[in-house]
Amino acid sequence: MRRPTAHAPGMDTVAVTAGMEKLLPGILTSASLGALIGLIRQWSDLSDDPASRDDFGGVRTYTLWAMVGCIAAHASAALSPLLLPVALAALALQQVVARQAGQPAGNTRFAAFVVTVLVGALVAWNERQAAVLVAGLAMVILASKKPLHDWTRRFTEQDIRATLQFVAITGVVLPLVPDRTFGPWGGFNPYATWMMVILISGLGFVGYVAMRILGARAGLLVTSLLGGLASSTATTLAFSRRSREAPEWSAHFAFAVVAACTVMVPRVALAIAVVSPALALRLAPTLAALIIPALLYGVIWWRRRAGTPAPSELPLHNPLGLGTSIKFALLYAVIAFLIKAVIALEWNAGLLPLSFASGLTDMDAISLSLANSREAGSVALETAALAVTLAAVANTLMKAALALTLGSPGMRRPVVTVLGLTAAVGIAAAWLQP
Repeated sequence: MRRPTAHAPGMDTVAVTAGMEKLLPGILTSASLGALIGLIRQWSDLSDDPASRDDFGGVRTYTLWAMVGCIAAHASAALSPLLLPVALAALALQQVVARQAGQPAGNTRFAAFVVTVLVGALVAWNERQAAVLVAGLAMVILASKKPLHDWTRRFTEQDIRATLQFVAITGVVLPLVPDRTFGPWGGFNPYATWMMVILISGLGFVGYVAMRILGARAGLLVTSLLGGLASSTATTLAFSRRSREAPEWSAHFAFAVVAACTVMVPRVALAIAVVSPALALRLAPTLAALIIPALLYGVIWWRRRAGTPAPSELPLHNPLGLGTSIKFALLYAVIAFLIKAVIALEWNAGLLPLSFASGLTDMDAISLSLANSREAGSVALETAALAVTLAAVANTLMKAALALTLGSPGMRRPVVTVLGLTAAVGIAAAWLQP
């Protein structure tokens, strides 16, 4: 009969010491992260009400809860898996008791406590990077309470409608669109068409949201750049009309139009790069040359009029809407079909006049159609690059015509001059392309 093996003297002490050496750094890390979360939370509460003496949830409370999470997670692995759930249940019970006692125990505060406990648990599980990331996100969210409230108070019905429409065209419509070709020459793919709608609408929506956040206080330059990101054509129309209403600001509006039209170039380059990196790389020198006249004008204008105050109200509107998206989808589908028809009929020379005519109304549709055709191997790289250049020239001339016909006399000369030079650069680039 075997006798039970006796433990060596001091073995339990060594095991306990090793466990403590592993736990103590985790407790210190958890306490530090909890203190940071509590600091931001306490600062946010005091910023809302400097006279508040509420001590229900500050630096000390969050520090302790993070330590509780770390110790409970460590003990759950070593003793019983129920200890961490018990700690979370105790936290929930404390919130119930506090609410019944009339103490502040809002949903945000309870969620912050739970996150803090789980941060401590992540540290105990040796997921330190995840713990730091979660704690950092929690601090950012807690600190953004006042800015978020101020921003949402400025929401308009148009803002909500734009957001819902963007969600609809991405999360609702896209899954329902079939991903296969229809018609002669396989000229129509509903899924590919709607993906282009999402790409352009997404760029416009991001620009609109940035405009709404920054507002006119960010200055005429930033607002015009964001307007160009949303829709350079809409921005040109808006500033041209406004120049007639306030002719004394014509020079400012001319600068805004030039800036917005310049943003169109990198915006289109980005959209092309997403679909066809090879085409974007080939077009890079040409597109860079197109913005040189605008950059020179911007430097001259800024040095002459940097001290002149900008208007406080800018007539920019949300360019994203369901009607706009449908029109773009139809335009893109027609252009894509015409490109495939031209290729199928071996009339490649027809791509160039088609691109120029399309550029008069919209730059994005023809550029993305050509990028898709280039990736499909149906259009040569040189032909696609030349066609996009001609579309950019046509689009620039159209905006110059809008400024010429709708803008004030003081706005026409600089805008037409700069955009005319831009078109000339584009024509030269097209002429010099191999």
